[in-house]
Amino acid sequence: MEKWQTPYWPEGVAHDVTNYHYPLTQVLDRTAQKYPDNVYTIFNGASRTYAQVKDTADRIANFLAASGIKQGDKIAIFLPNIPHFPEVLFGILKAGAVAVNCNPIYTPKELHYQLNDSGSKMVFCMDHPEFYANTQEAIKDTQVQTVIVCNVKSYLPRLKGFIGGLLGKIPKADKIDPGHHMFDDIVAASSPTPPDITVSPEKDTAIMLYTGGTTGVPKGAELTHTNFTYNLEACEEYFRLVHEPGGKPEKMRHGGYHTYLGVLPWYHSFGITSALLFSALSGSRLICIPDPRAGNPPFTGVMEAVQKYKPTFITAVPTIFVAFTNYPHLEKYDISSIMGCLSGGAPLPPEVCRQFEEKTGSIIFEAYGLTETAPAVCINPSFKETRKIGSIGFPLPGTDVKIVELEDSTQEVPTGENGELAICGPQVMKGYWNRPDANEEVFVTIDGNRYFLTGDIGFIDKDGYIIITDRKKDMIIVGGFNVYPREVEDVLYTHPKVELAAVVGVPDEKSGEKVKAFIKFKQGETATKEEIDAFCKENMAGYKRPRFIEFKEDIPLSNVGKVLRRVLRDEEISR
Repeated sequence: MEKWQTPYWPEGVAHDVTNYHYPLTQVLDRTAQKYPDNVYTIFNGASRTYAQVKDTADRIANFLAASGIKQGDKIAIFLPNIPHFPEVLFGILKAGAVAVNCNPIYTPKELHYQLNDSGSKMVFCMDHPEFYANTQEAIKDTQVQTVIVCNVKSYLPRLKGFIGGLLGKIPKADKIDPGHHMFDDIVAASSPTPPDITVSPEKDTAIMLYTGGTTGVPKGAELTHTNFTYNLEACEEYFRLVHEPGGKPEKMRHGGYHTYLGVLPWYHSFGITSALLFSALSGSRLICIPDPRAGNPPFTGVMEAVQKYKPTFITAVPTIFVAFTNYPHLEKYDISSIMGCLSGGAPLPPEVCRQFEEKTGSIIFEAYGLTETAPAVCINPSFKETRKIGSIGFPLPGTDVKIVELEDSTQEVPTGENGELAICGPQVMKGYWNRPDANEEVFVTIDGNRYFLTGDIGFIDKDGYIIITDRKKDMIIVGGFNVYPREVEDVLYTHPKVELAAVVGVPDEKSGEKVKAFIKFKQGETATKEEIDAFCKENMAGYKRPRFIEFKEDIPLSNVGKVLRRVLRDEEISR
């Protein structure tokens, strides 16, 4: 299917993009030059303009160069979604260094591993009793020479910062170690003159993101400047949105028209590209949400931010959309500002999509990607007429996807048959840091081009849409039949009482494996196992039907909001 020739390809969207060969720092610099007074970040009632963010990033780059940081050196970011994050990120890149994004709520042991593995020389962390204490512990016996501590007080409205300081409500570490620097001090003492460096966008690593923590030892994916700039420009070409009722779909408007909800963590590829960087590309506002679960009941903080700041675009994982539709006081909030949403990180159950669109009047288009692809690979058209719910649509302009045999990844399977997705495009990472063994496992040459093997199973249907069936490692084999957990979960989500569902395979002597379903009910709802079993009998083939059903108050989620089937499966096996 050369360049994805299908009658359903979104109208007006080019099949290729070529305008992405530039350093990632230009995303900020161009916008700051064009829209200096536009608001970039919004945090607890305070805002920062693009000119202010650029000025601070330039000062950070100046400090890094003065501290002896050289091109290619690694600097770790242990920050939640606070307004310091984009300033630190762009400052690191302006110094020619590599940003190593780490989950700030990891344990000291987990953080220590990433610092050690990456060889990071410096860390930016938050002034917070827990985060800072974890940083102190994690940096022991590593190459880290400098720690910069970010306090949020100066990023709050003056009165709120003053009162918060008096009442002790602003997070603060008990005591800062001698030799560790305060963020505000290094910014104030540095000039806004970044070092003069030359970046090779295609070759130089910009950001290193760790992946594989849910399946094994985390690996650092080295992502170049053009891995990200291609992704931004390809999404810019592909997205089309109806901006006014009755209007025609058009590219996302620039210059402050849109406000993005920064609900996904920015240490993660989906959050950093789709919210932090994409808002910067378009001169849009970005609402900083450090903790989506904050508030009573949980998620109230997000609802209040939506009401107050009127986001027009949300990028999120399916569990966030579930949280919206099942929020107990939804009717009290005006969420009509939302125009469009991008869902990714995990398959979007069709029922979750339907309920969210019904309650908001917006449109969700599903994306597919991986940490190793910075992250977007495929996106469902943002046109309701050509969007196919349950699919991930088509590859981005300039990206190729092949479906290859599970046993021989150099061989393609026929259209309509399941196989492993292999990706070739400018967004595919350089490789895993210091892991030639892992690189050998995931890269394959087909027709002279390098393809990345995703570990995901899917097929291309007769109309050219790509359907993800499941993760290769999650597939359940029942008596020789393949059962894809996602397929069973999608059915369970259509039950009116089910809020979250997770399906795993459990060992069975006769059939090899049996299907087990874990179910969390919506607030105030309950059901019997017999009721769920009867529902499954009506809606799926016998071999797919869960033989075991367990009701849970909570289903384990990753920090990004993905359902952790692995944790449930491990619990089952350990029993």
